[in-house]
Amino acid sequence: MPTVEKVSVALSSDLLEMVKKAVSTGEYASASEVIREALRDWKLRQPLRQAEVERLRKAWTDGVASGESQPFDIEEIKQRARGRFEKNSSASRNG
Repeated sequence: MPTVEKVSVALSSDLLEMVKKAVSTGEYASASEVIREALRDWKLRQPLRQAEVERLRKAWTDGVASGESQPFDIEEIKQRARGRFEKNSSASRNG
C-alpha cells in the first residue's frame, strides 16, 4: 500500500459546502474520501484533456499551414448551401 501523507487544502466556500454535503448525506464517509475521489477522476480525465489540447494545436497548425485567408461572399455560401439542401431533399423524396 502506498504511503499516505497528510496535506492541507484550501477550498472556496462553495466547494467546502459541496464536500460537507457529500459527507453529511452519507455519500462519502469523510472529506478525505471526497477529495481522493475527485483527484482520481481528475487523473483519469488528464489524458483526455491532453488529447484535446493536441487536437486543437494540430487544427491551429493546419490552419496556419493552409495559407492566407481569402475573402468570401456570404451570399454565395448561402446559395451553395441551399443548392445542396435542395439536392438532398429531392434525392430523399425520390429515393
